[in-house]
Amino acid sequence: MTAADVRADCVLGLDGVEVTVQARRGLMGSVPVTILHGITLSIARGETVAVVGESGSGKTTLGRATLRLAPISAGTIRFDGRDVTRLPEGQLRTFRRRAQAVFQDPYGSLSPYMRVRDLVAEPLVVQRVGSAGERRDRVVRALEQVRMRPASDWLDRYPHTLSGGQRQRVSIARAMVLEPDYVVADEPVSMVDASSRAEILGLLRSFQESRGVAYLYITHDLASARYMAARIAVMYLGRVVELGEAREVIEQPLHPYTRALLAAVPEPDPANRHRLRPVVAGEPPSVMAPPPGCPFHPRCPASMAGVCDVAEPPLIQVASRREVACHLYPASAAAAQQPRLGGSDALEVDRASRLQVVAGAQERPGGGAHLGATGDAV
Repeated sequence: MTAADVRADCVLGLDGVEVTVQARRGLMGSVPVTILHGITLSIARGETVAVVGESGSGKTTLGRATLRLAPISAGTIRFDGRDVTRLPEGQLRTFRRRAQAVFQDPYGSLSPYMRVRDLVAEPLVVQRVGSAGERRDRVVRALEQVRMRPASDWLDRYPHTLSGGQRQRVSIARAMVLEPDYVVADEPVSMVDASSRAEILGLLRSFQESRGVAYLYITHDLASARYMAARIAVMYLGRVVELGEAREVIEQPLHPYTRALLAAVPEPDPANRHRLRPVVAGEPPSVMAPPPGCPFHPRCPASMAGVCDVAEPPLIQVASRREVACHLYPASAAAAQQPRLGGSDALEVDRASRLQVVAGAQERPGGGAHLGATGDAV
């Protein structure tokens, strides 16, 4: 699918979206804290865009923002060509019907006091869809589509009698019963046992193939991101730092942070237990006290003094459908304007040498690198 195709068949478009919340400071005070910084992203009908990054990078907040569940302080959100950024809650009924979510925790997202039939039917009741008999038929059909067959065996069961995988199937049936056009899948297999993960992902893909559902797939698992997504957006401290085709991002990462995430993926080699894996220095900074310049520069092995710690790089296009926010790339005006670099030729030489430094720092003779105690990119 080309970039032109995405623009022509865009079901969801974000332009410069920011999310700012009030965080408590002291006994009675509060300060504004920006969680998302100028996110621009589009998702075509029937496309999956995966969002990856460490805990605290803003992945879930981004998903909630696209569903109008987080306060939008700047930018616009367009759904199927309609601006829904600041629609009052009373006018969001149609949008809510076409945009749904599958949450990470099937133990917390389902009421323990409701039977499966009522859990799956609740969106139909809220949206006033059909009669009681028609709703029951749709519930049965939704359960059978997530392979809970025969549906009659599951209708009167409560969540505590189900396994984790079965609960997540109910969550998927609940999200799909309204036949939405767009679904936020927020780490849908992270709390499911390994034997059920492939089947859950297969269910999501089957709905996409049969109905053309678009997914924002939030995950810290790069393997499932490559399996599920056409494109991958890498987030760090509330910013998209790299965006491109899934295969290209995995096989040819551009941003040093993306390289670190990939290096953190463990390899099934018994010899790794005898090798010390190199670590990217430091921990993710607090959103309440972000560093100046590039937010990744305190941890970056290719950081350039006087550049990366001064100006934040914009997200720029460096190839067809490939974007990156890093001063290592000459199209970044903030880096190219530094006179000490000696012009674009010197910057290109410097970029090549520093990328070698990044690759060397994260070279994994048998195991790779990890991000430290707080990193979860495995």
